[in-house]
Amino acid sequence: MSHAPTPMMAQYLALKDQAGDCLLFYRMGDFFELFFDDARTAAQVLDIALTSRGEHQGTPIPMCGVPVHSAEGYLARLIRAGCRVAIAEQVESPEEAKKRGGSKALVARDIVRFVTAGTLTEEALLNPRESNVLVAVCPLRDRVGIAACDISTGRVELEECAVDGLGAALARLAPRETVCPEEWPSAPLEAVGRPAHGFDSAGGEARLKEIHGVATLDGFGQFGRAMLAAAGGLIAYLDHVGRGRLPLLLPPVARGGDAHMAMDEATRASLEVLVSSTGTRKGSLAEAVDRCVTGAGARLLAEDLSAPLLDLFAIRQRLELVQWLCEDPLLRGDLRGVLRAVPDLGRALGRVVAGRGSPRDLGQLRDGLAEARRLHDSLAARGALPALAQALLPRLTGHGALVDLYARALVPSPPTERGQGGFIAEGYDASLDTLRAAAGNSRRAIAALEAKYRDETGVAALKIRHNGVLGYFIEVPARHADRLMQPDSGFTHRQTMAGAVRFNALALHEEASRIAEAGGHALVAEEAHFEDLIARAIDAREAIAATAAALARLDVGASHAERAAEGGWSLPRVVDEPVLAIAGGRHPVVEAALARAGERFVANDCRLSDADRLWLVGGPNMGGKSTFLRQNALIVLLAQAGSYVPAEAATVGLVDRLFSRVGASDNLARGRSTFMVEMVETAAILQQAGPRSFVILDEVGRGTSTYDGLALAWAVAEAVHETNRCRCLFATHYHEMQRLAETCPALSLHHVRAREWKGDLVLLHELAEGPADKSYGLAVARLAGVPDAVVKRARAVLDKLEKGRAATGGLAAGLGDLPLFAAAIEAAEDKVDALREKLNGLDIDSLSPRAALDLLYELKREANA
Repeated sequence: MSHAPTPMMAQYLALKDQAGDCLLFYRMGDFFELFFDDARTAAQVLDIALTSRGEHQGTPIPMCGVPVHSAEGYLARLIRAGCRVAIAEQVESPEEAKKRGGSKALVARDIVRFVTAGTLTEEALLNPRESNVLVAVCPLRDRVGIAACDISTGRVELEECAVDGLGAALARLAPRETVCPEEWPSAPLEAVGRPAHGFDSAGGEARLKEIHGVATLDGFGQFGRAMLAAAGGLIAYLDHVGRGRLPLLLPPVARGGDAHMAMDEATRASLEVLVSSTGTRKGSLAEAVDRCVTGAGARLLAEDLSAPLLDLFAIRQRLELVQWLCEDPLLRGDLRGVLRAVPDLGRALGRVVAGRGSPRDLGQLRDGLAEARRLHDSLAARGALPALAQALLPRLTGHGALVDLYARALVPSPPTERGQGGFIAEGYDASLDTLRAAAGNSRRAIAALEAKYRDETGVAALKIRHNGVLGYFIEVPARHADRLMQPDSGFTHRQTMAGAVRFNALALHEEASRIAEAGGHALVAEEAHFEDLIARAIDAREAIAATAAALARLDVGASHAERAAEGGWSLPRVVDEPVLAIAGGRHPVVEAALARAGERFVANDCRLSDADRLWLVGGPNMGGKSTFLRQNALIVLLAQAGSYVPAEAATVGLVDRLFSRVGASDNLARGRSTFMVEMVETAAILQQAGPRSFVILDEVGRGTSTYDGLALAWAVAEAVHETNRCRCLFATHYHEMQRLAETCPALSLHHVRAREWKGDLVLLHELAEGPADKSYGLAVARLAGVPDAVVKRARAVLDKLEKGRAATGGLAAGLGDLPLFAAAIEAAEDKVDALREKLNGLDIDSLSPRAALDLLYELKREANA
């Protein structure tokens, strides 16, 4: 027996079909309801009750709901859990539905927007200190186009890269959501597939021209076809989730691959740039450096750390700004004080343009732009400014007319909701003031009526009340109701309650009508003003966004200066030479952690040059090798991001690519063991690092057998020295590798110092020149709490092994006789070429069987020679 769905359920199922894999928030009165599997999922994620409503095809319908007024909090939890949500609202009033289809007509509903991780604009759903990036990627021949957008502020960047560079680009952008063409075999993990026809370069170019009202994109930059295809996919997706209403999209910026230091995903994870190994911001470089007083500044700082500059001029401009603010604490304090009061202009503008703005957002634009003008006047009066501050100055002003308009039009603290009105200031619109006065006079008239009715009836407890169903009514206690029930009393009975009776009266009805009419007209007038004020902000969106960006850049400069003053950091000298000279370098995160524990960080020097570019660092585990490696990489990163650095002094030669192979763990999602991960990362370094790169390598080869590990570490060190020729810090526990110093002229030996004192190991965390005298492995094991019996047994085994090594020459026996890496490769190639030439010169058909056999023996001897 078939069960036809009710009209409401038929409407729901049709909307759910449009929603696809999104949870459908179906508006019913003051609640968003979810049904079927959506209800089960939401109830589990939100920890709310799962109930049922009616039946569908003979079975109860699972159901749960959340109140509309608090929906944002529930949405935030669903988005964090990886869900996507479609919002279905009522798109007509019950009165309009009745007029359209009679008294039983169902109110029409439609999906008004999709809420996804990358398309959020609501203040409550966003972290103010983190960007919320949506990325579209699209393959085109041998390139991949990337369109990145933070719709909460409207920033759009287009770039392209080789297919094998996509992982590094996505690691830098850290998108909350990624979209790509459907059925792309190489699609990034967890990317949302979208129809391929949206990723069209001609269509993307046309949409960008249309959005920005230009005939050509040349004024914005040069964009390749892959970039435009990705932009087309991005705009098509935003069109879909916004149901035809696009958010704020500023003119696109072309991002060149050679403008920023390249760092792959493994390097970012190893250096814990934006998130620590725990997956949170706590313990990351960003947390250790960030002293920004605005959310926009914190977001820009994270972008700077993710993409350090390669332009020497731009780096020096940033550093000059930081130095100026560092040397003038009073100026810095005043600047930070003003910035602290500035609302998040970029995100307020994003909500306004996306159609989700409130009177409060307009108030934030007014206050933020006014503070920007105040800052402009203060800085302009100082005279000599650093070049970057001078360039930012014009962007802080130019909004006088808009600020004046908003100051006149809006109340000092506008509300977040506009439905109840009350946000347009008195004196802005005389007719609106008249309507409000009429409503106010009517309310006073109602108060007078209340007093009059009390006198007439003699009921002192009589009150005139109001609710959304009855409107205004007279209420008296039940014991006094008989007086008002008299036929000639002038009162009409409306409702009997427990302990009270409600009435109406002609005079009250007339005053209520006047209030409703005046109030309704006032709301309509305020709404018209709101739309006008919104339009003015939209017209000035690019100039407002430029002001927001300038404020963020000043905040970042002041943050770096504050951090430098707080930690005794120094101004780095950035040069275009293959050097790295750091005196008293420190690890910013480790130093902060030690300071909280009341301990002191041991600083160390690092001096790499063309003649001494590869340092082999030995010493015991836990002695500080990994910290030393990482701190130097972080100092390079900070310097090129435009920050002071945790060191007494630092000269940093520009680094085009930064690689860190420090620590690894299983990547079970890709079916890779720790050793496989290590080899994949090492392979990337050997294939990509060049003379301007900086590489840190820690314990290469430790994940396999001793002989394999030493062989790999030896060969990798030689390749870095002879082929890559980059600056490199190479930590190893293989003592045998010290012999590389005999054959590699640009390699020098160093070690972290340790001492044994009365049977205990003392780790000094100091770096010294020369080879490590021993590994102290057993002493470290004892420090770690390995039982004494096990340590004693290990010592006995070690004695036996060392006697064997002395007798045989040890693991490194004969390694000194090996040709160098490059020579070995050339020798192998020469041998192969000689055999190839001999084979190519043969006339096989003319050989007798005996001659062919002799030749085969000869070739075998040559191959083995």
